Amino acid sequence: MVPGARLIVLGKQGAGKGTQCVRLSRHYVIPHVATGDMLRAAVKKGTPVGREAQRYMDAGELVPDEVLMKLVGDRLDQDDTKERGFVLDGFPRTVRQADLLDELLEPDGVDVVLNLVVATQIVLRRLASRRVCVDCGANYSTTARPRIDWICDICGGEVVQREDDTEAAIKRRLDLYEKQTAPLIARYRKAGTLVAVRGDGPADAVTDRLVRAVDERRQPRAGART
Repeated sequence: MVPGARLIVLGKQGAGKGTQCVRLSRHYVIPHVATGDMLRAAVKKGTPVGREAQRYMDAGELVPDEVLMKLVGDRLDQDDTKERGFVLDGFPRTVRQADLLDELLEPDGVDVVLNLVVATQIVLRRLASRRVCVDCGANYSTTARPRIDWICDICGGEVVQREDDTEAAIKRRLDLYEKQTAPLIARYRKAGTLVAVRGDGPADAVTDRLVRAVDERRQPRAGART
C-alpha cells in the first residue's frame, strides 16, 4: 500500500459516500474532511466562518463559494492534511469550487477523484429508509437501527427521519445533483483524474473496489516521487 492519498469522493445522496470516506480514511490513515459536518460544527460553535455562513442560511440563501473555501482552506492548511493527505467528502460540488480547490492545492492537486455510481432505484430505497441523529448527524436505517429504541449509539441523541427524505423530495435532490455535478464529472474526466466505481453491493466489496482504483491510479505517480 502506498502511504497517504489526496482524494475526492463524488456521488449522489444515498450512494454511501460518508461510509466509504470513513473507510478510505482509515485505510490510508488520512483525515476525513466532510464539509457538511464542518459547516454545521462551525455554525454551532459560532466561529467567524460559522457566523458568516449562518447569515446566508438564515436568509434562505446558499452559502457562497468564498465562505466554503475559507472553511476548506483552513482545514487543508493543517499539518495532518498537508503531511498525510485527505479524503474530501461533499466538496467540490461545482466546477467553480473545483477551480478554487485546484488553486488552493497547487502545485500537487489531488491524486484521484472517485465517482461512486449507484442506480437511482437503489438510492431511493436507501434514503427512504434512512434515519439520522438530530445532534451528531450519525446515519442509521430501518434495517440498521440503534441498539436502544431510536437513541443514537454515539451521542445519545434522538434518531429521526428527515423531513426532506420523502420520495418526492429525494427525487428533486437527485435531479439537482445530476444537473450540478455533470459538468464537474466531465471536468475531472478531461483532467484524467476521475475513476467511476460501482457503489452497489456489500460495503466491504465497495471499499475493495475503491482502494483498488486508488492504488492503480497512484502507483506511477508515487513511484515518480521516490
